[in-house]
Amino acid sequence: MVLGLPRGGVPVAYEVAIALHVPLDVFAVRKIGVPGHEELAMGAVSADGTSVSFPTIVAAYAIEPKQFDAILHREHAEAQRRELAYRDSRVRPPLQDRTVILVDDGLATGSTMYAAVAALREHHPRRIVVAVPVGATETCDMLRVHVDQIVCLVSPEPFHAVGLYYQNFGQTSDDEVRALLADAYAREPHQWTSH
Repeated sequence: MVLGLPRGGVPVAYEVAIALHVPLDVFAVRKIGVPGHEELAMGAVSADGTSVSFPTIVAAYAIEPKQFDAILHREHAEAQRRELAYRDSRVRPPLQDRTVILVDDGLATGSTMYAAVAALREHHPRRIVVAVPVGATETCDMLRVHVDQIVCLVSPEPFHAVGLYYQNFGQTSDDEVRALLADAYAREPHQWTSH
């Protein structure tokens, strides 16, 4: 089973799922950004409510617990909205006892992937594999101890930003995500119920 982290991870996950002839679904996780520096993650939350925080970043920016919780609740609601919207009434296939490949477009701080891994563990998969085209070496190394396998094609030094390693790093729309999921489902409908 391949799970793409929306939105940017879904086009990458689509290609992985098609190449492996396995089902594709989404696993919505949202970054909890530092106010005024939203690209800097102080944590992340998944659609099912599992969250992670980075206490050193929270402390460095003097984020109050009420402020953190307000942003967490907002991002949790958005993760839930996305997961429901993208599935078009399809239920999530069972993940228990499956090998699950979590795919994103890249790893910078890794906060969203950490949250995804933590949330996915609650579903008791057999194995968790993280796959990304590009990632910061330090982030990949730290994540490696939390999953069964990590596949990162490029770990440039120094690492500046995921988007620098793409020819086209435009925003993926909700409609594109839905279209990719619908196409993947049409290709492998029988595999949504298999283990």
